[in-house]
Amino acid sequence: MQTRPLRGIRVLDLTNVLAGPYCSYQLMLFGAEVVKIELPGSGDLARNLGPDATLNRAGVGTSFLAQNAGKKSVELDLKDSRQRALFEDLVRGADVVLENYRAGVLDRLGLGWERLKALNPALVYCAISGFGQTGPMSKAPAYDQIIQGLSGMMSVTGTAETAPLRVGFPVSDTVGGLMAALSISAALVGRDRTGKGCFLDLSMLEASISAMGWVVSNYSISGIPPQPMGRDNATAAPSGTFFAADGPVNIAANRQEQFVTLCTLVGRPDLVTDPRFADREDRKAHREELNAELNAALREKPALEWEERLSAAGVPAARILTVPQALESEQLAHRGFFTELPFPGQPGRTFRTSGNGVLVDGEPLRPTGTPPLLGEHNSAAAELARRWLETEIPRPSHPLPGELSLAPSEKD
Repeated sequence: MQTRPLRGIRVLDLTNVLAGPYCSYQLMLFGAEVVKIELPGSGDLARNLGPDATLNRAGVGTSFLAQNAGKKSVELDLKDSRQRALFEDLVRGADVVLENYRAGVLDRLGLGWERLKALNPALVYCAISGFGQTGPMSKAPAYDQIIQGLSGMMSVTGTAETAPLRVGFPVSDTVGGLMAALSISAALVGRDRTGKGCFLDLSMLEASISAMGWVVSNYSISGIPPQPMGRDNATAAPSGTFFAADGPVNIAANRQEQFVTLCTLVGRPDLVTDPRFADREDRKAHREELNAELNAALREKPALEWEERLSAAGVPAARILTVPQALESEQLAHRGFFTELPFPGQPGRTFRTSGNGVLVDGEPLRPTGTPPLLGEHNSAAAELARRWLETEIPRPSHPLPGELSLAPSEKD
Protein backbone atom coordinates (compact mmCIF):
# COMPACT_ATOMS: atom_id res chain seq x y z
CA MET A 1 0.00 0.00 0.00
CA GLN A 2 1.29 3.45 -0.92
CA THR A 3 2.42 5.60 2.02
CA ARG A 4 1.94 9.25 1.13
CA PRO A 5 4.36 11.79 2.63
CA LEU A 6 1.65 14.07 4.08
CA ARG A 7 -0.54 11.32 5.51
CA GLY A 8 -2.07 12.54 8.80
CA ILE A 9 -1.74 16.24 7.96
CA ARG A 10 -5.05 18.11 8.38
CA VAL A 11 -5.83 21.14 6.21
CA LEU A 12 -8.64 23.68 6.52
CA ASP A 13 -9.06 25.21 3.08
CA LEU A 14 -10.98 28.49 2.94
CA THR A 15 -9.96 29.27 -0.64
CA ASN A 16 -11.87 29.84 -3.87
CA VAL A 17 -11.44 29.25 -7.60
CA LEU A 18 -7.87 28.18 -8.47
CA ALA A 19 -4.66 29.21 -6.69
CA GLY A 20 -5.76 28.02 -3.25
CA PRO A 21 -7.74 24.96 -4.37
CA TYR A 22 -4.85 23.94 -6.65
CA CYS A 23 -2.53 24.17 -3.63
CA SER A 24 -4.78 22.06 -1.39
CA TYR A 25 -5.31 19.57 -4.23
CA GLN A 26 -1.55 19.00 -4.31
CA LEU A 27 -1.50 18.56 -0.54
CA MET A 28 -4.38 16.06 -0.83
CA LEU A 29 -2.53 14.07 -3.50
CA PHE A 30 0.45 13.84 -1.17
CA GLY A 31 -1.82 12.43 1.56
CA ALA A 32 -3.23 15.37 3.54
CA GLU A 33 -6.85 15.37 4.75
CA VAL A 34 -8.40 18.52 3.27
CA VAL A 35 -11.64 20.09 4.47
CA LYS A 36 -13.07 22.91 2.37
CA ILE A 37 -14.78 25.58 4.46
CA GLU A 38 -17.39 27.02 2.08
CA LEU A 39 -19.88 29.87 2.30
CA PRO A 40 -23.35 28.46 2.99
CA GLY A 41 -25.58 28.29 -0.07
CA SER A 42 -22.97 29.24 -2.66
CA GLY A 43 -19.59 27.75 -1.80
CA ASP A 44 -16.47 27.96 -3.92
CA LEU A 45 -17.09 30.21 -6.94
CA ALA A 46 -15.46 27.54 -9.12
CA ARG A 47 -18.57 25.42 -8.59
CA ASN A 48 -20.23 27.74 -11.10
CA LEU A 49 -17.35 28.01 -13.60
CA GLY A 50 -16.64 25.98 -16.72
CA PRO A 51 -17.87 25.49 -20.30
CA ASP A 52 -20.91 23.37 -19.34
CA ALA A 53 -23.72 25.65 -18.12
CA THR A 54 -25.77 22.72 -16.80
CA LEU A 55 -22.94 21.62 -14.51
CA ASN A 56 -22.37 25.21 -13.42
CA ARG A 57 -25.99 25.55 -12.34
CA ALA A 58 -25.71 22.27 -10.42
CA GLY A 59 -22.69 23.55 -8.48
CA VAL A 60 -20.30 21.03 -9.98
CA GLY A 61 -18.68 23.09 -12.75
CA THR A 62 -15.67 21.55 -14.43
CA SER A 63 -13.40 24.20 -12.91
CA PHE A 64 -14.41 22.88 -9.48
CA LEU A 65 -14.17 19.21 -10.39
CA ALA A 66 -10.62 19.67 -11.70
CA GLN A 67 -9.11 20.84 -8.38
CA ASN A 68 -11.26 19.46 -5.57
CA ALA A 69 -11.33 15.68 -5.72
CA GLY A 70 -10.56 13.92 -2.46
CA LYS A 71 -11.65 16.83 -0.26
CA LYS A 72 -14.51 17.26 2.23
CA SER A 73 -16.96 20.18 2.17
CA VAL A 74 -18.34 21.92 5.26
CA GLU A 75 -20.48 25.06 5.01
CA LEU A 76 -19.69 27.66 7.69
CA ASP A 77 -20.64 31.31 8.02
CA LEU A 78 -17.75 32.76 10.01
CA LYS A 79 -19.86 35.77 10.97
CA ASP A 80 -22.25 33.48 12.89
CA SER A 81 -21.07 32.91 16.48
CA ARG A 82 -22.03 29.21 16.68
CA GLN A 83 -20.51 28.34 13.31
CA ARG A 84 -17.44 30.40 14.13
CA ALA A 85 -17.01 28.38 17.33
CA LEU A 86 -17.08 25.15 15.29
CA PHE A 87 -14.44 26.61 12.97
CA GLU A 88 -12.25 27.43 15.97
CA ASP A 89 -12.63 23.86 17.21
CA LEU A 90 -11.44 22.64 13.82
CA VAL A 91 -8.50 25.05 13.96
CA ARG A 92 -7.41 23.65 17.33
CA GLY A 93 -6.84 20.26 15.73
CA ALA A 94 -5.66 21.39 12.29
CA ASP A 95 -2.14 21.46 10.95
CA VAL A 96 -2.76 24.01 8.19
CA VAL A 97 -5.17 26.86 7.49
CA LEU A 98 -5.14 28.05 3.88
CA GLU A 99 -6.99 31.16 2.69
CA ASN A 100 -6.98 33.52 -0.29
CA TYR A 101 -9.08 36.46 0.88
CA ARG A 102 -7.94 40.00 0.30
CA ALA A 103 -5.40 41.11 2.88
CA GLY A 104 -7.00 41.81 6.27
CA VAL A 105 -10.37 40.11 5.73
CA LEU A 106 -9.90 37.40 8.36
CA ASP A 107 -8.35 39.93 10.74
CA ARG A 108 -11.54 41.97 10.54
CA LEU A 109 -13.51 38.84 11.41
CA GLY A 110 -11.28 38.32 14.43
CA LEU A 111 -9.79 35.20 12.87
CA GLY A 112 -6.41 36.46 11.74
CA TRP A 113 -3.04 34.96 12.50
CA GLU A 114 -2.79 36.21 16.08
CA ARG A 115 -6.13 34.65 17.04
CA LEU A 116 -5.50 31.35 15.25
CA LYS A 117 -1.97 31.11 16.64
CA ALA A 118 -3.41 31.51 20.15
CA LEU A 119 -5.82 28.64 19.44
CA ASN A 120 -3.08 26.42 18.00
CA PRO A 121 0.59 27.44 18.35
CA ALA A 122 1.62 24.59 16.01
CA LEU A 123 -0.59 25.86 13.17
CA VAL A 124 0.83 26.66 9.73
CA TYR A 125 -1.24 29.52 8.29
CA CYS A 126 -0.86 30.32 4.58
CA ALA A 127 -2.47 33.42 3.07
CA ILE A 128 -2.44 33.60 -0.73
CA SER A 129 -3.17 37.00 -2.23
CA GLY A 130 -2.44 38.92 -5.38
CA PHE A 131 0.17 41.20 -3.87
CA GLY A 132 0.85 39.97 -0.34
CA GLN A 133 -0.40 41.20 3.02
CA THR A 134 1.71 44.37 3.07
CA GLY A 135 2.56 47.21 0.73
CA PRO A 136 0.61 49.84 -1.24
CA MET A 137 -1.19 47.25 -3.40
CA SER A 138 -2.03 44.77 -0.64
CA LYS A 139 -5.74 45.63 -0.58
CA ALA A 140 -6.19 45.67 -4.37
CA PRO A 141 -8.27 42.93 -6.02
CA ALA A 142 -6.45 40.62 -8.41
CA TYR A 143 -7.20 37.81 -10.82
CA ASP A 144 -4.74 35.76 -12.83
CA GLN A 145 -4.78 38.09 -15.85
CA ILE A 146 -4.12 41.13 -13.66
CA ILE A 147 -1.02 39.42 -12.27
CA GLN A 148 0.11 38.30 -15.73
CA GLY A 149 0.00 41.90 -16.87
CA LEU A 150 1.69 43.45 -13.82
CA SER A 151 4.44 40.83 -13.75
CA GLY A 152 5.64 41.68 -17.28
CA MET A 153 4.72 38.17 -18.41
CA MET A 154 2.29 39.35 -21.08
CA SER A 155 4.85 41.78 -22.51
CA VAL A 156 7.13 38.89 -23.54
CA THR A 157 4.37 36.61 -24.80
CA GLY A 158 3.72 36.68 -28.53
CA THR A 159 5.72 38.46 -31.22
CA ALA A 160 6.76 42.08 -31.59
CA GLU A 161 3.57 42.57 -33.61
CA THR A 162 1.16 40.68 -31.32
CA ALA A 163 2.47 41.22 -27.76
CA PRO A 164 1.22 41.70 -25.12
CA LEU A 165 -0.67 38.42 -25.02
CA ARG A 166 -2.17 36.49 -22.13
CA VAL A 167 -0.62 33.07 -21.56
CA GLY A 168 -3.19 30.50 -22.67
CA PHE A 169 -3.94 29.15 -19.17
CA PRO A 170 -4.05 30.77 -15.70
CA VAL A 171 -0.33 30.42 -15.10
CA SER A 172 -0.07 32.93 -12.24
CA ASP A 173 -2.81 31.17 -10.28
CA THR A 174 -1.09 27.85 -10.89
CA VAL A 175 2.37 29.11 -9.92
CA GLY A 176 0.89 30.74 -6.82
CA GLY A 177 -0.74 27.46 -5.83
CA LEU A 178 2.45 25.47 -6.37
CA MET A 179 4.51 27.97 -4.34
CA ALA A 180 1.93 27.80 -1.55
CA ALA A 181 2.08 23.99 -1.49
CA LEU A 182 5.88 24.12 -1.39
CA SER A 183 5.86 26.73 1.39
CA ILE A 184 3.38 24.77 3.49
CA SER A 185 5.36 21.56 3.10
CA ALA A 186 8.56 23.36 4.13
CA ALA A 187 6.82 24.95 7.12
CA LEU A 188 5.56 21.54 8.26
CA VAL A 189 9.12 20.19 8.18
CA GLY A 190 10.25 23.20 10.19
CA ARG A 191 7.47 22.68 12.71
CA ASP A 192 8.58 19.09 13.17
CA ARG A 193 11.89 20.49 14.40
CA THR A 194 10.65 23.42 16.50
CA GLY A 195 7.09 22.54 17.50
CA LYS A 196 5.97 25.99 16.33
CA GLY A 197 3.83 26.93 13.37
CA CYS A 198 4.27 30.03 11.24
CA PHE A 199 2.49 32.57 9.06
CA LEU A 200 3.13 32.30 5.30
CA ASP A 201 2.35 35.47 3.34
CA LEU A 202 2.33 34.51 -0.34
CA SER A 203 2.21 37.10 -3.13
CA MET A 204 1.08 35.76 -6.51
CA LEU A 205 2.80 38.71 -8.21
CA GLU A 206 6.15 37.88 -6.62
CA ALA A 207 5.74 34.14 -7.19
CA SER A 208 5.02 34.81 -10.88
CA ILE A 209 8.05 37.05 -11.31
CA SER A 210 10.19 34.47 -9.53
CA ALA A 211 8.96 31.80 -11.96
CA MET A 212 9.91 33.92 -14.99
CA GLY A 213 13.53 32.97 -14.39
CA TRP A 214 15.89 34.08 -17.15
CA VAL A 215 13.45 36.65 -18.51
CA VAL A 216 13.83 38.54 -15.24
CA SER A 217 17.51 37.83 -14.56
CA ASN A 218 18.60 38.84 -18.06
CA TYR A 219 17.37 42.32 -17.24
CA SER A 220 18.04 42.52 -13.49
CA ILE A 221 21.63 41.28 -13.88
CA SER A 222 22.62 42.23 -17.43
CA GLY A 223 20.35 45.23 -17.96
CA ILE A 224 19.01 43.84 -21.24
CA PRO A 225 15.23 44.31 -21.55
CA PRO A 226 13.56 41.08 -22.73
CA GLN A 227 11.63 41.13 -25.98
CA PRO A 228 8.74 38.94 -27.14
CA MET A 229 10.24 36.10 -29.18
CA GLY A 230 7.10 34.42 -30.50
CA ARG A 231 7.93 30.83 -31.40
CA ASP A 232 11.70 31.19 -30.90
CA ASN A 233 13.92 30.57 -27.88
CA ALA A 234 15.93 33.68 -27.04
CA THR A 235 18.88 31.74 -25.60
CA ALA A 236 19.83 29.69 -28.66
CA ALA A 237 19.35 29.04 -32.37
CA PRO A 238 18.10 26.97 -34.02
CA SER A 239 15.64 26.57 -31.16
CA GLY A 240 11.93 27.09 -31.56
CA THR A 241 9.06 26.09 -33.81
CA PHE A 242 9.70 24.87 -37.34
CA PHE A 243 7.43 23.57 -40.08
CA ALA A 244 7.37 20.05 -41.46
CA ALA A 245 5.34 18.78 -44.41
CA ASP A 246 2.15 18.39 -42.36
CA GLY A 247 2.49 20.82 -39.50
CA PRO A 248 4.69 22.43 -36.84
CA VAL A 249 7.46 20.74 -34.88
CA ASN A 250 9.52 22.08 -32.00
CA ILE A 251 13.28 21.60 -32.29
CA ALA A 252 15.85 22.70 -29.71
CA ALA A 253 19.37 22.22 -31.08
CA ASN A 254 20.89 24.32 -28.30
CA ARG A 255 24.36 22.72 -28.24
CA GLN A 256 26.93 22.70 -31.03
CA GLU A 257 26.85 18.92 -31.44
CA GLN A 258 23.06 19.01 -31.68
CA PHE A 259 23.27 21.66 -34.40
CA VAL A 260 25.69 19.51 -36.36
CA THR A 261 23.44 16.46 -36.01
CA LEU A 262 20.35 18.42 -37.05
CA CYS A 263 22.01 19.80 -40.18
CA THR A 264 23.27 16.34 -41.13
CA LEU A 265 19.89 14.64 -40.67
CA VAL A 266 17.95 17.25 -42.67
CA GLY A 267 20.47 16.94 -45.52
CA ARG A 268 22.09 20.33 -45.02
CA PRO A 269 25.61 19.65 -43.65
CA ASP A 270 26.78 22.78 -45.47
CA LEU A 271 25.05 24.93 -42.84
CA VAL A 272 27.61 23.78 -40.26
CA THR A 273 30.47 25.46 -42.16
CA ASP A 274 28.49 28.54 -43.16
CA PRO A 275 30.22 31.48 -41.39
CA ARG A 276 26.83 33.01 -40.54
CA PHE A 277 26.10 30.00 -38.32
CA ALA A 278 29.54 29.17 -36.95
CA ASP A 279 28.73 29.40 -33.25
CA ARG A 280 25.83 30.11 -30.88
CA GLU A 281 26.06 33.90 -31.05
CA ASP A 282 26.40 33.87 -34.85
CA ARG A 283 23.33 31.68 -35.15
CA LYS A 284 21.33 33.96 -32.86
CA ALA A 285 22.37 36.99 -34.90
CA HIS A 286 21.28 35.28 -38.14
CA ARG A 287 18.29 33.43 -36.71
CA GLU A 288 15.86 34.31 -39.50
CA GLU A 289 18.17 33.15 -42.30
CA LEU A 290 18.96 29.90 -40.46
CA ASN A 291 15.29 29.19 -39.74
CA ALA A 292 14.41 29.72 -43.40
CA GLU A 293 17.08 27.26 -44.55
CA LEU A 294 15.99 24.62 -42.06
CA ASN A 295 12.27 25.04 -42.77
CA ALA A 296 12.89 24.43 -46.45
CA ALA A 297 14.56 21.12 -45.62
CA LEU A 298 12.09 20.11 -42.91
CA ARG A 299 9.12 20.46 -45.26
CA GLU A 300 10.31 17.33 -47.07
CA LYS A 301 8.98 14.99 -44.34
CA PRO A 302 6.08 14.87 -41.84
CA ALA A 303 6.49 16.15 -38.27
CA LEU A 304 6.25 12.71 -36.62
CA GLU A 305 9.10 11.36 -38.75
CA TRP A 306 11.31 14.31 -37.79
CA GLU A 307 10.34 13.86 -34.13
CA GLU A 308 11.40 10.23 -34.19
CA ARG A 309 14.60 10.67 -36.23
CA LEU A 310 15.90 13.71 -34.38
CA SER A 311 15.00 12.46 -30.89
CA ALA A 312 16.73 9.15 -31.57
CA ALA A 313 19.87 11.08 -32.52
CA GLY A 314 19.85 13.21 -29.35
CA VAL A 315 18.28 16.37 -30.75
CA PRO A 316 15.20 17.39 -28.70
CA ALA A 317 12.26 17.49 -31.11
CA ALA A 318 8.51 16.93 -30.90
CA ARG A 319 5.30 17.76 -32.68
CA ILE A 320 3.05 20.52 -31.38
CA LEU A 321 -0.15 18.90 -30.20
CA THR A 322 -3.61 20.17 -29.43
CA VAL A 323 -4.83 19.74 -25.85
CA PRO A 324 -7.04 16.74 -26.83
CA GLN A 325 -4.08 15.11 -28.57
CA ALA A 326 -1.82 15.73 -25.57
CA LEU A 327 -4.30 14.16 -23.16
CA GLU A 328 -4.40 10.95 -25.19
CA SER A 329 -0.62 10.55 -25.00
CA GLU A 330 0.60 6.99 -24.45
CA GLN A 331 3.18 8.44 -22.07
CA LEU A 332 0.48 9.83 -19.75
CA ALA A 333 -1.43 6.55 -19.88
CA HIS A 334 1.72 4.58 -19.03
CA ARG A 335 2.35 6.77 -15.99
CA GLY A 336 -1.22 6.60 -14.71
CA PHE A 337 -1.62 10.37 -14.87
CA PHE A 338 -5.43 10.33 -15.05
CA THR A 339 -7.89 8.79 -12.62
CA GLU A 340 -11.51 7.92 -13.38
CA LEU A 341 -13.79 9.13 -10.58
CA PRO A 342 -17.53 8.95 -9.88
CA PHE A 343 -19.34 12.13 -10.85
CA PRO A 344 -20.66 13.84 -7.67
CA GLY A 345 -24.40 13.56 -7.34
CA GLN A 346 -24.86 11.69 -10.64
CA PRO A 347 -24.74 7.90 -10.12
CA GLY A 348 -23.32 5.92 -13.01
CA ARG A 349 -21.47 8.88 -14.51
CA THR A 350 -17.68 9.28 -14.29
CA PHE A 351 -15.05 11.84 -15.24
CA ARG A 352 -11.27 11.97 -15.57
CA THR A 353 -9.10 14.07 -13.33
CA SER A 354 -5.36 14.59 -13.42
CA GLY A 355 -2.59 13.76 -11.00
CA ASN A 356 0.50 15.91 -10.60
CA GLY A 357 3.20 13.97 -12.41
CA VAL A 358 4.84 12.58 -9.27
CA LEU A 359 5.27 8.86 -8.61
CA VAL A 360 5.92 7.83 -5.00
CA ASP A 361 7.73 4.50 -4.82
CA GLY A 362 6.68 3.85 -8.39
CA GLU A 363 2.99 4.63 -7.92
CA PRO A 364 1.12 7.72 -9.19
CA LEU A 365 -0.58 9.97 -6.66
CA ARG A 366 -4.31 9.60 -7.22
CA PRO A 367 -7.24 11.45 -5.59
CA THR A 368 -8.63 9.66 -2.56
CA GLY A 369 -12.25 10.38 -3.48
CA THR A 370 -14.62 12.30 -5.71
CA PRO A 371 -15.13 16.09 -5.38
CA PRO A 372 -17.67 16.89 -2.65
CA LEU A 373 -21.12 18.32 -3.10
CA LEU A 374 -21.57 21.64 -1.31
CA GLY A 375 -21.93 20.95 2.42
CA GLU A 376 -21.69 17.20 1.93
CA HIS A 377 -19.85 16.80 5.23
CA ASN A 378 -21.76 19.34 7.34
CA SER A 379 -23.23 16.70 9.64
CA ALA A 380 -19.80 15.22 10.29
CA ALA A 381 -18.07 18.51 11.09
CA ALA A 382 -18.37 18.35 14.89
CA GLU A 383 -17.17 14.75 14.93
CA LEU A 384 -14.31 15.72 12.64
CA ALA A 385 -13.26 18.49 15.05
CA ARG A 386 -13.36 16.02 17.95
CA ARG A 387 -11.28 13.46 16.07
CA TRP A 388 -8.71 16.07 15.12
CA LEU A 389 -8.44 17.32 18.69
CA GLU A 390 -7.81 13.79 19.93
CA THR A 391 -4.96 13.32 17.45
CA GLU A 392 -1.71 14.66 18.83
CA ILE A 393 -0.02 17.33 16.73
CA PRO A 394 3.61 16.37 16.06
CA ARG A 395 6.24 17.62 18.45
CA PRO A 396 9.93 18.31 17.75
CA SER A 397 11.85 15.18 16.79
CA HIS A 398 14.94 16.67 15.15
CA PRO A 399 16.44 19.52 17.23
CA LEU A 400 18.10 22.31 15.31
CA PRO A 401 21.91 22.57 15.61
CA GLY A 402 21.67 25.57 17.94
CA GLU A 403 19.39 23.62 20.25
CA LEU A 404 21.61 20.57 20.78
CA SER A 405 22.44 19.75 24.38
CA LEU A 406 26.22 19.62 24.43
CA ALA A 407 28.30 18.16 27.23
CA PRO A 408 30.79 20.52 28.86
CA SER A 409 34.19 20.47 27.23
CA GLU A 410 37.12 18.90 29.01
CA LYS A 411 38.71 22.35 29.34
CA ASP A 412 35.76 23.46 31.47
